[in-house]
Parts: sequence; C-alpha cells; structure tokens
Amino acid sequence: MVNIRQAVPEDLLAIQACNLACLPENYQMKYYFYHILSWPQLMFVAEDGKGRVVGYVLSKMEEESSAVHGHITSLAVLRPYRKMGLAKRLMQCAHAAMKETFEAEYASLHVRKSNEAAKHLYIKTLGYEIHDIEAKYYADAEDAYDMRCYIKKEDQKTKESNEDQSSNQSQNH
Repeated sequence: MVNIRQAVPEDLLAIQACNLACLPENYQMKYYFYHILSWPQLMFVAEDGKGRVVGYVLSKMEEESSAVHGHITSLAVLRPYRKMGLAKRLMQCAHAAMKETFEAEYASLHVRKSNEAAKHLYIKTLGYEIHDIEAKYYADAEDAYDMRCYIKKEDQKTKESNEDQSSNQSQNH
C-alpha cells in the first residue's frame, strides 16, 4: 500500500533521488529547501509500505500575478509505482492545499509537448486546459504547453455532481 502525506524536510534527499530517476529536469537541493520552507503545505510525497518515497509533487504559489494561483513545479512517480493513480492523488492533494490554504483560483504547470503520458494525466484525468505554448521552454529547446486547471470550477463540478446524486436519491424514495 502507498500512502500520500505532506512532505517534511527529511524527505528532500529522497525527493531529489526520485526526480533524478524520473525526469530530465533536475534541481539543486537549495530549490527543494526553498519550496519546503516557503510552501510546506504544498509539497506531498507518496510513500510505500517500507517508508520509501516513491513519488512526489512539488508546488508553490505564484507571487508575481494578479490572480491567486498555484503552480506545479514538478511531479514524479518511480516507474514500478506508475499506473496506480499516485500521480493523480498527489496532484489532487496539491490542488486541495492550494485552494484551502491560499484560496487559489487555479493551478498552472508546464509540460513537454512530446510527453503524451503527462498530457493524458493533466487533460483527461485532471481537467487541465492548454493556455499557451512556451517556445523552447526546456534546456533542450523543446516547447512546453502552459496549462491551467481551474480549481474553483473543479469544486463546482463536484458540487453539481453531488447535488444531482442527492436529487436522484430523493426521487427514488
């Protein structure tokens, strides 16, 4: 069984190791420290039954914008733990924390145009939409999609779905 929990500073080396194993975009340890010191409530890990970090989401709040919104900096799950819904669960935790703690209107992220698996997760599973294209965003000059997921809209859909279910249940009684 894999547990999702808020990250703590002691997780940072394992988070960095997960990043190095999974992604071509890597960060220096000071970047992880900056995130956990600035937005500790927005960093989550997936931990296996033996206490090993097998995935993480690194997110932050954007401070240079008129709209209150969060940004997913990095998401990774080790290969043996993929296709278990961990990336989705990590992202949902980040979205919920952005909304509850900072009243974020939406979350943003960048994804490589060639990363089909990530685009499927973000668009089909989590409801992200392409907002823009960032030309030559990555170090290897690949373009990125600048994507957004409106957290308040996500809440509205959930609320409407729950109201529909309640209405259907009361009509059936």
